[in-house]
Amino acid sequence: MLDIVQLLTASSAQRASDLHLSAGLAPMIRVDGELKHLDLVVHTHEDIMAALQGIMSEAQWASFAQAMACDFSFEIVGLSRFRVNVFQHMRGVGVAFRAIAHSVPTLQGLSAPAIFAEFASRPRGLVIVSGPTGSGKSTTLAAMVDYLNRNAAKHILTIEDPVEFVYESHTCLINQREVGVHAQSFSDALRSAMREDPNVILVGEMRDLETIRLAITAAETGHLVFGTLHTSGAAKTIDRIIDVFPAQEKEMVRSMLSESLNAVISQVLCKRKDGQGRIAAYEIMVGTAAIRNLIREGKVAQMYSAMQTGSASGMKTLDQSLSELVQQGLIDVAQAKAKAQFPNHF
Repeated sequence: MLDIVQLLTASSAQRASDLHLSAGLAPMIRVDGELKHLDLVVHTHEDIMAALQGIMSEAQWASFAQAMACDFSFEIVGLSRFRVNVFQHMRGVGVAFRAIAHSVPTLQGLSAPAIFAEFASRPRGLVIVSGPTGSGKSTTLAAMVDYLNRNAAKHILTIEDPVEFVYESHTCLINQREVGVHAQSFSDALRSAMREDPNVILVGEMRDLETIRLAITAAETGHLVFGTLHTSGAAKTIDRIIDVFPAQEKEMVRSMLSESLNAVISQVLCKRKDGQGRIAAYEIMVGTAAIRNLIREGKVAQMYSAMQTGSASGMKTLDQSLSELVQQGLIDVAQAKAKAQFPNHF
C-alpha cells in the first residue's frame, strides 16, 4: 500500500525539494535540481488515488474532478509543510509535492544582499521577484516578510495559491488568504484588500492582466506590494508586465510602473561548489531616476547597461552576481556558465 507520509519522510531525508508520484511509474525526487528515483516500486493510478484520500478534503476532490488539477498545501507535523499539485495525465493521476521549510527563512540565512532589507522597508511601491519555477522566489519574499515582521509594526496581507510559509505575528499583524479557500481569485482578493487597511500586500503570483493591474494600482495608492512573475531577467520582467496590457493601455501602464516600481529581483539557483545544496544568484534592478525614465520611454533594451553601471545604487546583472559567487569560491565556473546570460564572459 502506498504511504505518502513515508515517501515524504524518505524524500526529506535525502534533502529533496520535490517528490513526484505518477501512475505507472516509480516515485522520483528532485535533489539540488536533479531528478532521481526514490525507490523502484511502481504505483498504479488506483494506488495513488487511494493514498490521496488521506490528505485531500471534499472541496479539493470536487475541484480536482471539475478542473482535472488541484493545488493545495498540507503539513506533516514534525517534518515539513508541502505545496501539492494533483493532475491528470495519459496514464492516470500525477502528484507533485514541493517541500516548504517549517521555519520561515531570514534574509541573513539566505545570505541575501543588504539592499533587500531596504526594499522591504519602503513605505510604498512595487517589488517584483522573478525567475523560473523552483528558483526560490517564494523563499526570498518570505524572508522579506520575516524582516518586516521583526522590525516594523505593519499590517501585512498575503494572497497565495496555496499558502506556503505560515507566519507567526511578531511586531506585525499578518493575515494570510488562500485563493480557492478564502478568496475566489487573486484579483478578487486584491480588490477586497483595498478595504482591509493593509500596509503591505504580498501577491503570490501576478498571473493575469487584472491581477497585475490591481497590484500596480495598490502600489500607486500608498501600499508596499510584493509580487512574483515567472520571467527570466529584470528587463524581461518589465517587458512581460507591459506586454500583458492591450496596445491602447501600454503608455499609461509604462507611466504607472515608472512611478511605482521600487525594484525587480530576478534570481536563479546554482549548485554549490562544496555539494551542500544550492545558492541563489540575484539580478537586481532598482527604481532609480534613470530606470524610471527608461520604463516611461519604453527603452527596455537599455536597462541591462544601466544595471551594469548602477552598482552605487545596489544594482547588478545576473552575470555580475554569478562572477561574485565564483570569486568567493561558492560555485564553479561550469555552473556559472550554465546559468549566465552571456556564458562567454566566464
